[in-house]
Amino acid sequence: MNIILLISDTFRYDNLFDRAVAMPVRTPNLDRFSQRAVSLERLYMASFPTIPHRTDLTTGRFGWPFYPWQDRFLSGNNHLPIMLREAGYVSQILGDCPHLARARFDHGFDGATFLQGQEGNTNFLRMNEPIPETMPREKTRTGFGFQGRNLPDIHSWTNIEWRYETDRFAPRTAELAVRWLEENYAYDPFFLWVDFFDPHEPWDPPEYMVKRYDPEYDGVPMIHPNYGKASDLTDAELRNLRAHYCAEAEMVDRAVGRILDKIDDLQLWENSIVVFMADHGMSLGEHNRTGKSNINDQDDRYWPVYPEVAHEPCMIAAPGLTGGTSVDAILQPVDFLPTLIELANLDVIPPDPMHGKSFAAHLRGESTSPVRDYAVTASHIRSADSVPPNATTPVVYTKEWAYVPIGPDGERELYHLTNDYYAEKNVIAAHRNVAEEIHGMFMGFLENCDAPEETIALFKR
Repeated sequence: MNIILLISDTFRYDNLFDRAVAMPVRTPNLDRFSQRAVSLERLYMASFPTIPHRTDLTTGRFGWPFYPWQDRFLSGNNHLPIMLREAGYVSQILGDCPHLARARFDHGFDGATFLQGQEGNTNFLRMNEPIPETMPREKTRTGFGFQGRNLPDIHSWTNIEWRYETDRFAPRTAELAVRWLEENYAYDPFFLWVDFFDPHEPWDPPEYMVKRYDPEYDGVPMIHPNYGKASDLTDAELRNLRAHYCAEAEMVDRAVGRILDKIDDLQLWENSIVVFMADHGMSLGEHNRTGKSNINDQDDRYWPVYPEVAHEPCMIAAPGLTGGTSVDAILQPVDFLPTLIELANLDVIPPDPMHGKSFAAHLRGESTSPVRDYAVTASHIRSADSVPPNATTPVVYTKEWAYVPIGPDGERELYHLTNDYYAEKNVIAAHRNVAEEIHGMFMGFLENCDAPEETIALFKR
């Protein structure tokens, strides 16, 4: 079967189906897709963030205990397009994520096309034009790049000619995918990876889309989080920041819908596995944070990977699967490689043994047994002696609990997810035995995947 993988960066789980309490996102196209697909309800990111997630996905192995964000060639021998090539596939990666080519994710694909200019990527200079100030410096992330300007300024300058919705990246990436499908739909089998960087910040959809979410705001558009304390923004600014995120997520829904319509046109559903997923979410005020990691000079907290960041949406359609159903098993991105191999009925043996476990039987409705008892979401920590200040720290997720070994102030935390989805009420004082049990599971995870001794020792301390 063909494999069509649609990835959206920073697309929150609660964007779908009006789940977001603070500000629901309009996602009519993904809602429609859910009627054809099986939804995964407990998929948690493993290695954080962008490139580590995609490395887990294409290798079937946990990366964060072993290595940081790095070149794909340094992360083992498994790589999905290379394995699919051995099974007779041709493969194409296309999108606008600026990090993929830098990390050499295009290696192994027969075709690779990347749109330039996302997130301050100065691919084409325009020095006759002054770089505008788009946001007050104290309201966005610290640190400055080209010409001493901050990231949202550089991004707006790089894409200064934008006027219409179709000028934005998500619609342009979708049109690339549509054209590719029209050029290649008769070939069988193919693997198409479409990578939307949106709704990754900067959030700059047309302002008329933002106004539908926040009609009363009349201040400076909040197009970029500060990757620090949400309390540095006024209530009105924070609402407008969320509105920009929601409008950009809605724009991604429209772009994905364009691709789904073309799959309809070309009658590809009968011989294709189609996946929509995100790599992670984003804090939009939860836990007094905006962003997904602490890169703000004014915030000295650790940043655990709380649910609004760790919980990933995912829907999978394929011949033989019953649309409009869901899988409640705990899953992680490393489980996708063995699952795709089984769904496509491929005789492929990865060079390196996989940590992932196939959940194909769950997608087919043939099993409800656990795939995993828990999921660990974490970032690689380089120091062998201590957890450095401002680090992104792990969270362990079970069906009932979220356990945080290192909370914002360095203390352990425990949240009862059953009635506290966003992990807002720390109940560890009343359930220390539960925290100890899950901490043991966490240490067992590190030992079972043969994590380096220094990593195990770090979390023992």
